Amino acid sequence: MRMLYWVTTAVIAVILALFAVSNREAVAVGFWPMPYLLELPLYLIILLAVLLGFVLGEFAAWVSARHWRREVRRRGRRIDALERELAATQSRLQESAPAPRTGLPARG
Repeated sequence: MRMLYWVTTAVIAVILALFAVSNREAVAVGFWPMPYLLELPLYLIILLAVLLGFVLGEFAAWVSARHWRREVRRRGRRIDALERELAATQSRLQESAPAPRTGLPARG
């Protein structure tokens, strides 16, 4: 499994390197309300856009999963409370239980 990971990582790295070498031309990028122009290589613009999309997608997934995280915390607290209650009940039962009988006749 580890070998598959490294092979996949190497293939992706080679593809990204080839992409960067093939798209080195400078491109002017402007953001409409601002009067500034930014000249960056095309590969950098594309990779930054992909990275930004990934980060925004992960953030959206994290925000949408807040209900499940809250539910897990609630259930964890409930489990802890039930375990404490069970331990208290078991200790009370052990304190009030009579001594175990061995089943052997008394010598006398």
